[in-house]
Amino acid sequence: MNEYETQVHGGVTVVRAPDRLDMVAAPKLKQLVDRTVQEGDGRVVVDLGGTSFVDSSGLGALIGGLKTARQAGGDLRIAAAGEQVTMVLRLTNLDRILKPHPGVEDAARGW
Repeated sequence: MNEYETQVHGGVTVVRAPDRLDMVAAPKLKQLVDRTVQEGDGRVVVDLGGTSFVDSSGLGALIGGLKTARQAGGDLRIAAAGEQVTMVLRLTNLDRILKPHPGVEDAARGW
């Protein structure tokens, strides 16, 4: 699965985030999540397993994607967040809204 590609995993669309989820990459990720939801799949998991850095733009894209998915009756979950990403989520208290799951399979369960 290449950067920004999606795949369906158990009825859930998995979006792989890039290595750096920053002001350059964030708009592309947000557009992909928006398009996925518009095409009828409101259940989205963002795989952060390969993401080593996230900034405020990246957080904004994740929150924006969450809002889009929820407005469509779905949800957005994050999976496999590394140490830096997890720390940023904790420091901003966004880990309460975007609860990190250990892996894609865990995030895809229980819809």
